[in-house]
Amino acid sequence: MIRVLIADDHGVLRDGLGRVIAAQPDLELVGAAADGAEAVALCRARAPDVVLMDLEMPVLDGIEATRAIMAETPGTAVLVLTSFSDRRRIVAALDAGAVGYLLKDAAADDVVRGIRTAAAGGSPLDPRAARSLLEAKTEPDPLAGLSPREREVLAALLEGMPNKLIARHLGISEKTVKSHLTNVFRQLGVTDRVQAVLWAERQGLRSDLAQ
Repeated sequence: MIRVLIADDHGVLRDGLGRVIAAQPDLELVGAAADGAEAVALCRARAPDVVLMDLEMPVLDGIEATRAIMAETPGTAVLVLTSFSDRRRIVAALDAGAVGYLLKDAAADDVVRGIRTAAAGGSPLDPRAARSLLEAKTEPDPLAGLSPREREVLAALLEGMPNKLIARHLGISEKTVKSHLTNVFRQLGVTDRVQAVLWAERQGLRSDLAQ
């Protein structure tokens, strides 16, 4: 029997998924969480085989909840079930430890199949999510010209840190920070901090770098 936990802040969806799972002879619903923190607590208490994880939830979002579950109950497979198919969220979820990524407009049979695949050690991936990842591989990395340290400086800048705090955060001098920022601005084709933030927003990179 595959033990399943649902994590979604929409009660109607939780109920609907619960009925789908209950109708399967090899699946057992062991809990339903309305937010990410509750999902982590229920995983700790009930050790499900698979968690159907929404991404946009209160208290703790699905990505952070996935990361916490992987740290506390690594034997649980997290299968994302969400409305979002953008590359940033897909990559963030998989990086956090999710084994698969399905969209909420999937047929019930596809969700059930995804649960079974995840429980068996597979990686169910919606075709649109897979296509988004494949397209990403063909696109040039907009940060390719930056060194790892320059990426760290840019990430700190995007978090709103002034040069003094960036220096303290990274354990380097303010002079070194200014030097790195000069190189970063040149590589990005911008002239100041505000333009760098706007550039990152246009590239869809701000949230990723700030993590």
